[in-house]
Amino acid sequence: MLLACFSVSDHRTRPYVASIGGNPVFAGALGIGALGLRSSMEPMTITAAADGSALGNPGPAGWAWYVDDGCWSAGGWSHATNNQGELKAVLELFRATAHTDDELVVLCDSQYVINSVTKWMPGWKAKGWRKGDGKPVMNLELLKELDEAIAGRRYRFEWVRGHVGHVLNEAADARARGAAEAFARGAWPDSGPGYPGAPVVRDSAVGNFAPDSSGNGTLF
Repeated sequence: MLLACFSVSDHRTRPYVASIGGNPVFAGALGIGALGLRSSMEPMTITAAADGSALGNPGPAGWAWYVDDGCWSAGGWSHATNNQGELKAVLELFRATAHTDDELVVLCDSQYVINSVTKWMPGWKAKGWRKGDGKPVMNLELLKELDEAIAGRRYRFEWVRGHVGHVLNEAADARARGAAEAFARGAWPDSGPGYPGAPVVRDSAVGNFAPDSSGNGTLF
């Protein structure tokens, strides 16, 4: 019996078709086939937007990552900065997809986050997490956690301009702002469905730990 598979990827799923004896048979999504077989094709690419929001900056803040309407997560703090929200969004995206072996494409409108990860972090680490002028790096705890989360992962960042109608960026932005607005009201934000197969960690998903501007943490 001849079994051949090919994959068709969207942002998140990988449905494929198996051909048995020349007859196509639909085999499901996420690389899991009707016969319990995974496609031998290359791993899929996960494309997600990550964004942060802070009302007042600093102020009630939110973060969110978004793949599609059935795959996103958001959270925030009662008091944080926009940069902290941007970093946290990317950090939680990496954590949510840590159980996969797929490449991650992060759509981000924050040059600060992109440069921190792709340019500045190695130098900061070599200097004991200090900048070129010897001053401590801002948002240190978030950056250390992000450094740990990206280790061994296949990923790339793509800068997108914010607030110009980019579908994924706008969806992440709306959810991050929604989380910030929820904290401003004293309410608990909608944390979203998360990523399929990812463990649910309430503290991590909603963020009841707020880093201050120096990177130290304050509970609220």
